[in-house]
Amino acid sequence: MEPDTTENLVRKLRRWAELSQAELAERVGVTRQTIANIEKGNYSPSVHLALAICRELGATVEQVFGTGQATSAPTITHERNRR
Repeated sequence: MEPDTTENLVRKLRRWAELSQAELAERVGVTRQTIANIEKGNYSPSVHLALAICRELGATVEQVFGTGQATSAPTITHERNRR
């Protein structure tokens, strides 16, 4: 079986948005540990949670949780600390 090639940009986008793990977790209704595990690739979020994270980070699910097969870098638009 091939290793999972899915990568996520949660950590990178969260830092760019100047959010701590705890702040992002609070905004999407999970624990800080859940965000940490998603960032490490140890936990795959539900569709509902993935959508909430992407909404907070101002990106699409494909941009954040893509398969690593994208042909170009995502164009992310985000209002920093909009809440």
